[in-house]
Parts: sequence; C-alpha cells; structure tokens
Amino acid sequence: MSKQSSNNKLLHIATIGKTVGIKGDMKLHIKCDFPEQFANGTSFLINKKDRITLNEVNLERGLVHINNISNPEDAKKFTNAKLFTTYEETRKNCHLDEGEYFWFDLEDCEVNENGKVLGVVKELERLNVTNYLSITTDESLVKKGYAKNFLVPFVKPFKVNVDIDNKSITLSGAMDILEAS
Repeated sequence: MSKQSSNNKLLHIATIGKTVGIKGDMKLHIKCDFPEQFANGTSFLINKKDRITLNEVNLERGLVHINNISNPEDAKKFTNAKLFTTYEETRKNCHLDEGEYFWFDLEDCEVNENGKVLGVVKELERLNVTNYLSITTDESLVKKGYAKNFLVPFVKPFKVNVDIDNKSITLSGAMDILEAS
C-alpha cells in the first residue's frame, strides 16, 4: 500500500462490505454513478490514505477481490473500508454525456434567475430518480424573510444554463420554489 497526501480533496465512491465465500471475496457497495471505474486492476485510496488494488471485480454480483488477499480472515480487515478517488482521476476515468456534470463541479456555483442571485449550490441530493440542487439562499434574501436553504430539481424546465467555468447556474422557476419554502 502506498501513501497519498491527505490534503487532496477526495470523493467517496464505494464501501467494501462483508466477506463472501472462502477465497476472501467481498461485497462492493457503489456510491457513485460510474460503475465502469471499478475494473480488474484498478486501485483506490482507503481511509483517505492507503491504496488497495482490486484484482477481480464482478459488478453483476456486486463482489470484489482485493489483491494479495486469499482468505476471509485477511479480507475482514477491509470490511466497511471506504474507497476514495481524486477529482482528477474521476475526470480521467468517467465519461459524461452532453448536458451532464460532475456533482463536485456544481457545488459552490452561484445560482441566479432573471439576473438576480438566489444563492449558492451547497450540494446535490438525489431523491428517488431526480437530482436536486440544495441551495444556500443569498444573505440579502434571507434578510427579507426567505428560507435559508431550498431545493430545486436539476432538470428542465428549471435548469436553463450551466457554466462550470464561471461557476454559474441559471434557473427558471427557482424563485417561486424559494417563495413557497
């Protein structure tokens, strides 16, 4: 296992579960939208500092086998270990289609509607199959009595324009949601 600088911001993309069988296979609980990054021979950071390599991955069964582990007793020390990757590795290994964005790129974007700043994206939340922008309301609007936070579906017709380079998202109908919050 190699060490990684702990000051890099990391993404939690999966958690290793309990052991399965007699060879040290383990359950894999994926926490991201890109299962293709879990392939034979890929390595990930665990516990934000040590790296492990997956030498066998079976996504259909949700199982992985960690390199150099040959029995359940040795595998058990990795139960509940979190797998992390960097933003750079994610950009390199994960393909986005037109109109898709990495959640971490949307965080901290300024949200506006009709030229008026409504707030900043704190995070994204997935409720059922819909992604929502969790927005921290602009302080000037909070002083006028609006909610400190609100959710807006990140789909059309609400999503009008996204400019990652300028950290700006233009929405439609978001002010109505804020007023009803």
